[in-house]
Amino acid sequence: MDFFSIASGSSGNCICVGDDSTHVMIDAGISGKRIEAGMNQYDYTTADMAGLLVTHEHSDHVSGLGVISRKYHIPIYATAGTIRAIRSMKSLGAIDDTLFHVIKADEDFSIGSLNIHPFKISHDAADPVAYRIENTKSKVAVCTDLGYYDGYIVENLTNLDAMLLEANHDIHMLEVGTYPYPLKQRILGKYGHLSNEASGQLLSQVLHDNIKHVFLGHLSHENNYPDLAYETVRLEVTMDKATPYSGSDFDITVASRSEVSERIVI
Repeated sequence: MDFFSIASGSSGNCICVGDDSTHVMIDAGISGKRIEAGMNQYDYTTADMAGLLVTHEHSDHVSGLGVISRKYHIPIYATAGTIRAIRSMKSLGAIDDTLFHVIKADEDFSIGSLNIHPFKISHDAADPVAYRIENTKSKVAVCTDLGYYDGYIVENLTNLDAMLLEANHDIHMLEVGTYPYPLKQRILGKYGHLSNEASGQLLSQVLHDNIKHVFLGHLSHENNYPDLAYETVRLEVTMDKATPYSGSDFDITVASRSEVSERIVI
């Protein structure tokens, strides 16, 4: 299985996961042109995608959905609440209703050789989910846009070969920054985004000897820096006395908002 980020951040998100026979895209929150250019870097095309998995309807996850759907007619998989929200977004233009496939959290479905497990996340969207994707040999997950984590999230992120995990903001930067107070409260709240510190604490609970790679993703442009996210997450893992691991024991990289990541082959 291979796994790479075309874009990950508060300004747009698009991830590609697949194996020799089937590839899927998670979210289309950037332009169709950027998606195609990102795919091309690893000799794929948007037309190669067997499905488009939508986490939720916020624009940084669906802004390119209308263009992609009209040009390539890729099946779209999302929860019923997310589909209703997408249909109400005039900015996306008309999308063929036959492309939508309703999924439910905690109910697996298959696309080609891939088994896909959607799981619930806490975010201020209609009916958001994250995704765990596996074939007969490998397991990966994309988990962003969650205000907090609990045992349910930990369970869904165990025994993975690779993952993209949210490290959205530095708490101090957010608190002293220019965002209005209600927005700060939203981001810090139960339905907001995971901080660098919380990301490291979550990661320390799901690390295991055989994990191959961790991407840190969905970084805020205003309230985070890649180096800060990287160092904070590593430090949280190292400081956690309940885990035998150090933050330097694993391959951790930050997925960029504007550049395609390295391609992880598992």
